Amino acid sequence: MVRIVSRGGLLAAIAGVLCTVGAQAAEMPPLPDQIEQQGVVQVGVKCDYPPDGYLDASGKPVGIEVEMARELAEYAFGSRDKVELTCVTSSNRVPSLVGSKVDLLIATMGVTPARAEVVDFTRPYAWSASSVLVPADSDIQSMKDLDGKTVGLVKGAWQISWFDENMPGVEQMRLDSVSDVLQAMMQGRAVAYAHDFPVQLGLATKNDRLRMLDDRYKIGTRAAAARKGETDWVAYVNAALDRMAETGRFEEWIRKYEDDPGLIEAKLKLWDVSQMPKAAE
Repeated sequence: MVRIVSRGGLLAAIAGVLCTVGAQAAEMPPLPDQIEQQGVVQVGVKCDYPPDGYLDASGKPVGIEVEMARELAEYAFGSRDKVELTCVTSSNRVPSLVGSKVDLLIATMGVTPARAEVVDFTRPYAWSASSVLVPADSDIQSMKDLDGKTVGLVKGAWQISWFDENMPGVEQMRLDSVSDVLQAMMQGRAVAYAHDFPVQLGLATKNDRLRMLDDRYKIGTRAAAARKGETDWVAYVNAALDRMAETGRFEEWIRKYEDDPGLIEAKLKLWDVSQMPKAAE
């Protein structure tokens, strides 16, 4: 049975303050030989997903997950510049990792059983839910109204499999980026846009031409991803994630990159996995 969580219930779950972390930083295990020998960390990041990863005015990747990649380089080599950042999309991030173009993905990767067959995930560092955005003047009031209609999705996003399994009557329009899907919806080629709750919350808050449906679905965690079998590397990244959390880095970066003060507390909760509501997909 499909269980959909109300918007009010989810917002209540993310409305509090991030738990206080310990002052003692986590001990770091040895850096894997392969990473040490190449002298840099090669990380795939999103460049179209603010505030987690996007390009600034000069075309430089910035954002919360970009900061995570730079912090990892600091732990590994003593310099935040010892990182090579590669922009990846939802559809090409796993091939980029498996094809050894990058050593690690810190790229809004939702943890799913299917993906875990292809990559090894670190411990989760954030959680999310999925939502649906429609034009403000749309007649659509709930996800039930989407049956038989065209919904825009980003290629490679985990919402695709959810709609395949739970709403097969929906016609899917799969496009390359958030901006492509938004454009298709505003042009009337799709009636709605289904994606991650955090990014849609920001879009709906800042644009009165958009409205978010109350339904929530596909609640899950986000983690970094390494190639299969690289257990020492996963252990190192896990220790790095622990240190980032314990030293308050996630909160620092959220406050730095979230430009809407009204969303900061909600975003802080989404980066505290202990606050994830227990709900079936």
